[in-house]
Amino acid sequence: MSMHVRARPLLEDLQRIFGARLQSLVAYGDAGADAEGVHTLALVDRLTFADLTACAPLVADWRRQGLAVPLLMGREEFVRTLDVFPIEWGDIMATHVVIAGRDPFADLRVEAEDLRRACELQAKSHLIHLREGFLESGGTSQAVAHLIAGSAPALRALVLNLDRLAPGSAARAGLSPDLVQEVTTAADATIVDPSPLLARYIDAVEQIWSVVDGWRDDRRRGPA
Repeated sequence: MSMHVRARPLLEDLQRIFGARLQSLVAYGDAGADAEGVHTLALVDRLTFADLTACAPLVADWRRQGLAVPLLMGREEFVRTLDVFPIEWGDIMATHVVIAGRDPFADLRVEAEDLRRACELQAKSHLIHLREGFLESGGTSQAVAHLIAGSAPALRALVLNLDRLAPGSAARAGLSPDLVQEVTTAADATIVDPSPLLARYIDAVEQIWSVVDGWRDDRRRGPA
């Protein structure tokens, strides 16, 4: 079933609620692999609490029809926050399918410096999480192994976003493919003492953060 067909019930409801104020409705992401259903973004002229009140009773029906709760925003609001959420909005822009209205992203792009800043935040947050997680684990092998395995999705996302800045930049910044593989397969491996792996992992993420932070010192050179 196509995205357009699956999103039709949502489109009809939004057209009834917003009328001419509905500028665009897009689906995004990999709907077939997401248990929440089809993800959508509706951009409108303005969004009021009355609109939210009208939408709220319909959420249960949307979910039953395989539709995730839509992201509702004013288009100007989306444009003005592109620098704040370059990763999140960039994902939507890269994977979207227009369901109704004009393509809202035809004249938009994610700025490299905004993405660099978001990657720096992502790397530093990941580093803090690993450090604090190790302290909270008490250093016990089982808890450390769970920390490493649980961090794998966030690490994969960090690598993906770094490579958006420049292909291969994650490896060049110190995060080798071998280390990424060790972390992402930790849940399936029997590691007697995972602390040495965590030590190398933390060192690599610290190096990643330092390198990404340094990229802003010479924006013309960039991450290559």
